[in-house]
Amino acid sequence: MDLILKYFPQLTEKQKEQFRQLDALYHEWNSKINVISRKDIDNLYEHHILHSLAIAELIHFKNGSRIMDLGTGGGFPGIPLAIMFPDCHFHLIDSIGKKIKVCMEIAGSIGLKNISFRHCRAEEEQDKFDFIVSRAVMPLENLVRIARKNIAKKQQNAMPNGLICLKGGELEKEITPVKHHTQITPLTEYFTEEYFNTKKVVYVSL
Repeated sequence: MDLILKYFPQLTEKQKEQFRQLDALYHEWNSKINVISRKDIDNLYEHHILHSLAIAELIHFKNGSRIMDLGTGGGFPGIPLAIMFPDCHFHLIDSIGKKIKVCMEIAGSIGLKNISFRHCRAEEEQDKFDFIVSRAVMPLENLVRIARKNIAKKQQNAMPNGLICLKGGELEKEITPVKHHTQITPLTEYFTEEYFNTKKVVYVSL
């Protein structure tokens, strides 16, 4: 929890409490339904929560923005971002029903009101959003192809509507087929922990 406050000292008491509660909740739910590698659950704040919040370093979503988390898994990056931006709406989708169940239970336990869930494949979701966020669920080219239909035309943020995803490793080959405007930011620009040395946030305007 101290790691989150190191980078986001401006959190309200309510936000601090919500982030604090995630530790016990994820440990409890992960013992029943494996949404985080058992070896990695003790790195929850660094590898999952802070990693998700790299998106909050890239962009401060304007109040009223709508964001879809495509392939949310255990709720990353959607749940940490929903805590960070209580005046935006986050829609979390995943093709695995038990993962959505965990997300719903955790969000309910910490009192998140600005969040919705759907058990479906990304191709089935037809609603429109300002941004699609995702954490390394598939190659960028495939993400762009699937997400394009869900991007709203109306602009309200400082950055044009599009796709924001968290990726690791070498991305040059992966980005080559994506003709749209693409911006890659190493997470070392935001965070000093060694874990982030190979991590990046990729933004594609759609």
